Amino acid sequence: MKLRVGYELQYEFPQPTPLIAMLNIHYSRVADLAAPDHIVIIPSVPISCYRDGFGNWCSRIVAPAGHMSLSTDAIVTDSGLPDEIALDAAQIAVEKLPEEAIVFLLASRFCDSDRMLDLAWTLFGHTAPGWARVQAICDYVHQRIAFGYEHARVTRTASEAYQEGRGVCRDYAHLAVAFCRALNIPARYCTGYLGDVGTPPPFPPGDFAAWFEAYLGGRWHTFDARNNTPRIGRVLLARGRDAADVAIATTFGPNTLTSFRVWTDEIAEGPA
Repeated sequence: MKLRVGYELQYEFPQPTPLIAMLNIHYSRVADLAAPDHIVIIPSVPISCYRDGFGNWCSRIVAPAGHMSLSTDAIVTDSGLPDEIALDAAQIAVEKLPEEAIVFLLASRFCDSDRMLDLAWTLFGHTAPGWARVQAICDYVHQRIAFGYEHARVTRTASEAYQEGRGVCRDYAHLAVAFCRALNIPARYCTGYLGDVGTPPPFPPGDFAAWFEAYLGGRWHTFDARNNTPRIGRVLLARGRDAADVAIATTFGPNTLTSFRVWTDEIAEGPA
């Protein structure tokens, strides 16, 4: 199937302000793009790009004083299949993990797994290691946190999400990742597009989504504690230790986000 994905972000800046955007589709999905998802900036300003330590594509600009918009509109081909379930995916002993997975065992800014060791083992130590344990974590987090955009707070850590019992998709992902790491399962935070394909209406407003990947059975697998069911049409933007690594826009000065739109829509394909 084909998906139309995109965003429009509008800002007001009181002065010229450096900005780093992480808004391009991840290199692992570039082959699925019908055309490059270039960032359109109005008014036009110079842009330079680089890859960060996790392989994410980052764009640097200096936003001019006044109004500025960032947008894109792209078409992505997707398999149309839901997230894979691999019930036999086993947990890998720490000493046998590949070096690149080790960083995703460590506590990070929002995934403070070091504060949750005893709790994690109390809650999940009785579960079977591997897929069943990660799914048990997702089931618990899905029930523990009450979703609501009014509960969003950009400074909330995993342990605070556990204590407060409320949040948005990033909080579900942070808490699940922290539990996984406390149980010696590498886990990394993901952000991207996720539409409503295959789900019943009414549909919520468009937004970027957060989920996570756990390293089991020698590879990374997708999990989603917020929705807690296999979904269709995920389009990855970036991966990192937590949301601090994959912010869609990091600004180095005062600003106001005046408008925010995200879309992920299935394109109806007619008969051949």
